[in-house]
Amino acid sequence: MPFDFGALRRRPDIEGPGLEASDAADRLILDEAAALIGEAGPGEIVVVDDAYGALALAAADAGARGIRVHQDLVTGERALAENAGRLGLTGEVRSLPLGAELLAGARLVLMRLPRSLDRLDEVSQLISTHADPGVAVVAGGRIKHMSLTMNEVLGRSFGRLDVSRARQKSRVLLAREPLDETRSPAASGPSWPRSSRHDDLGLTVVAHGGVFAGTGVDIGTRFLLAQLNDAVPDAATAVDLACGTGVVASWLARARPELVVRATDRSASAAASARLTAEANGVAGRVLVTRADGLEAFADASERLIVLNPPFHSDAAISAGIAAHLFADAARVLAPSGELWCVWNSHLAYRPLLERVVGRTRQIARNPKFTVTASRRAA
Repeated sequence: MPFDFGALRRRPDIEGPGLEASDAADRLILDEAAALIGEAGPGEIVVVDDAYGALALAAADAGARGIRVHQDLVTGERALAENAGRLGLTGEVRSLPLGAELLAGARLVLMRLPRSLDRLDEVSQLISTHADPGVAVVAGGRIKHMSLTMNEVLGRSFGRLDVSRARQKSRVLLAREPLDETRSPAASGPSWPRSSRHDDLGLTVVAHGGVFAGTGVDIGTRFLLAQLNDAVPDAATAVDLACGTGVVASWLARARPELVVRATDRSASAAASARLTAEANGVAGRVLVTRADGLEAFADASERLIVLNPPFHSDAAISAGIAAHLFADAARVLAPSGELWCVWNSHLAYRPLLERVVGRTRQIARNPKFTVTASRRAA
């Protein structure tokens, strides 16, 4: 019986019209890899960046066993676990961090192509270094999110690259023959994570591949930082929600030496980057980073200052639901008279939503592109 993709759910990630748990690219990857899945022994298949479990669970349904999986988002990891339980496949998949243990000895890697070339480069290097020398990498995506540069990136780590025919606006790249220089004991070592110094901010930013803005500091965050000296000045703690590389958390900790900052992001690569950024700036003891879905680890009415630069993408789809989810989380965690300081693209017009979900909202600053607001929870 064919695998039932319709049984998959995105939960606990945002669900709604146009937000699906699988797509044509997943099905093409699986079709192109079908013979390799059938030949693989227990523990020889690794799945990377499988959004909600379609690749791993379809492979398990086809008979693969001991599948190792890495998903960057904790919400994707939890969706995989829920979907596996619903389909009776819980014991066949195991989630691991991105690294040597995940990839050691792998003979087949199934992966969704990330939109970030840096993420593709980091993952490709890790596969080439740690997987079996005979590994096959079957990586696919929607054509609108693919580019010829992806072939070049894979070519830095693999000696052979084949391209599938397009189907339903999707395509697959098949990489083989890891290059010897990536596996040699004399190799120069991994090129990820990377770091960059920003003297104007007094910060060093460290980033794994694919984290928003990389080792740079985006202009929205820069605009927000310029306003934060006046944000709840007597607060003893602060929260950097959806922290990315931890720029806001480390900047706050350096600018306000009395402050302890708790940073949280649902992305494993973001959380790892934020820890490294804090270390690079000498504030690791006062920046505590957690990979989590929003503020799930925080008690109600427990924080006086939350800072947020909200993302507005859910995978490849644009969705206001992510910001609404984060605003609601902030409203729950803010103490009476606590404030959410938020920067957003002005055209998104979040102020009425902030007023409704969090509380009275005032404009702190505005430029041609961005608005910074402070929303106060009612006492």
